[in-house]
Amino acid sequence: MFVLVEMKDTVRIPPWLFHINFNDAVVETLNKKFANKVVHNVGLCVTLWDIIKLDESFIFPGDGASHTVVHFHFVVFRPFVDEILIGKIKSCCKESVQVTMGFFDDITIPAESLQHPSRFVDKEQLWAWEYQMEEEKHDLYMDIGEEVRFRVSDEIFVDTTPSSPENAAGEEIADTEVKKAPYTIVGTISEPGLGLLSWWNTG
Repeated sequence: MFVLVEMKDTVRIPPWLFHINFNDAVVETLNKKFANKVVHNVGLCVTLWDIIKLDESFIFPGDGASHTVVHFHFVVFRPFVDEILIGKIKSCCKESVQVTMGFFDDITIPAESLQHPSRFVDKEQLWAWEYQMEEEKHDLYMDIGEEVRFRVSDEIFVDTTPSSPENAAGEEIADTEVKKAPYTIVGTISEPGLGLLSWWNTG
């Protein structure tokens, strides 16, 4: 779920931070830049782990800050495909179930990846697993806030770097696109033992 990733970045330390320990200033700057942010094809950065190496620092003309290339390890949230995780149901719609882990909300379980057979109940705005027990069917609802165990089936990275507001002809493009999450985890619960924890409790 959490991995250590080796990264490199040029750290700019402004003059008003020169009075504090240089390493402390680097740590503060790196955490401010990366913590709780998604790096494309890397994952959700959590916190700086350690500094591997500091290259020589430079001060450029017209800029009183120091610039240093820093090699470091960062703790990153990036579950591997097929990893089993536990989260809580955040919301439901006809297309999917949204799951949160508290610190990360962009987890989706598509309708086709739910336990079979499942149906969306419009009145409740919830999904229900139609569980067959002997000759009766029972609707096991996926209530908001319930803990759910799921398997990671895919991950999706989207480059959210701002693009030019003009097209090739120089015409302005209306900002009508729906903002996409930079990092989405896709899960499945269509296997025995997966789904709401309460479904499988025997006690």
